Amino acid sequence: MERKKVKDYMTYDVVTVDAFGTVKDVIEKIQKTHHDGFPVVDGSQEVVGYISARDLLFVQPTRPIQEVMSDNLIVADPEMSINDAARVIFRSGIQKLPVVDDHNRLVGIISNNDVIRSQIEHVSPEKVFAFMTTLKKLHGLEPILKRESVQIEELLPTQSKIYEDELEGRMYEISKGLAEPLIVVHRPGRLILVDGHHRAIAAKKMGIKTLDAYVIEITEDIELGMERTARAMNLHSLDDITILDYARHPLVAVTHRLVRRA
Repeated sequence: MERKKVKDYMTYDVVTVDAFGTVKDVIEKIQKTHHDGFPVVDGSQEVVGYISARDLLFVQPTRPIQEVMSDNLIVADPEMSINDAARVIFRSGIQKLPVVDDHNRLVGIISNNDVIRSQIEHVSPEKVFAFMTTLKKLHGLEPILKRESVQIEELLPTQSKIYEDELEGRMYEISKGLAEPLIVVHRPGRLILVDGHHRAIAAKKMGIKTLDAYVIEITEDIELGMERTARAMNLHSLDDITILDYARHPLVAVTHRLVRRA
């Protein structure tokens, strides 16, 4: 697998402020976007500084941005390793790094949340490729891998139970934009949930209609073994999954047994 880079996780659609504007312009942009800071760019989209909400404390609205902004910037390159970006972000205490090209023009922004998301996600591609290999061996298929959003209500579950404590963790991750993608098989007329049952149920409880997913698409209209297993467990939708409380989680049960033996 190729090394993960900043360009794979950065935000491309960046809100900026004009270097020749005033503090009033920044205040209005904060109120409109609810962002806490912005790269400052000139007319050629070259990054000349960064201004945050705290820079505006006790500052008159008429002050020029260039007098208030920070111009001692740390920036990232889109080809930079995400791990290197993580080191810079966490060692410097900076929450966001502007990402610039060779001419110092803004091309994106990478945040500490993006870095965390890259680490949470790192297992999924390996799971995907392993599962695709299994499909090839078992059914002689040639699946196609896509990355797209899927409708939660259309998913066929293949797991009969999930655990309440893990569900709460997944709800927190989703609320912070840190959730790992689902793994889904799409065959004619069916979306089969392979991995991510806790995330799917968490999203459903939060009223979210779609989730990001690695979608393994097959064109052959054949019933897979996991579909037969789902039918045997009487699983037709996410509503058929049982949510077990914390005390019934296997790790808790094992711990209790060990404590009693001791």
